Amino acid sequence: MTDPIKAFMQAHALTTPAFTPDSRYHGLDTAQWTRPDGIPVSFVRRRFVPPPEAHALLREHVVAAGDRIDNLAARYLDDPQQYWRLCDANAAMRPEDLTDTVGTTVRVTLPAGVPGGIDE
Repeated sequence: MTDPIKAFMQAHALTTPAFTPDSRYHGLDTAQWTRPDGIPVSFVRRRFVPPPEAHALLREHVVAAGDRIDNLAARYLDDPQQYWRLCDANAAMRPEDLTDTVGTTVRVTLPAGVPGGIDE
């Protein structure tokens, strides 16, 4: 006879997410494609970048000579690997686009969908 509690636990077991909560890929599903030679290839499903309007502004930074996006993320977000949040907030597909031009303004925001900031 099957133990109903064990069966329930197995059917509803929590799975470990593929990406940590601070990853830009957190919450995205993975999928698998099989190459013509039969070798499976795993991949992350497409991520849609949230519109800049979905981010509540905390402050703005005027780019100075020598600024790098990872250093800005470390300064304002306490983690250089969170540079992608600055990219999302500024609709930048290429991180270097945010700091290439001295005098450019970079928006530093809360994550998409989190209310607050100075513009609310």
